[in-house]
Amino acid sequence: MNILKPDVVLLDEIDSGLDVDSLKLVGESVMDYYREHKPAILLVTHYQRLLDYIKPDFVHIMKDGKIVKSGDDSLVLKIEKEGYDKLYGDE
Repeated sequence: MNILKPDVVLLDEIDSGLDVDSLKLVGESVMDYYREHKPAILLVTHYQRLLDYIKPDFVHIMKDGKIVKSGDDSLVLKIEKEGYDKLYGDE
């Protein structure tokens, strides 16, 4: 393993405090890095708009620190359409 080319990259809330233009730049930079080096990327975010730029292969939806749903990126589209609170909020 090369420290400059890790096998796994953890991105925790990289969207915090970013405006839309900066968010796009960061997302595109992450995807450029991925295409060049092919690491596994674990992305933690509350802001699903970031996923417009970073296209996930697999998604976990969490509530109260527990995974409540897993699947492909179609989960993101479902949340955008129906809303997180409607799908996973308190009944």
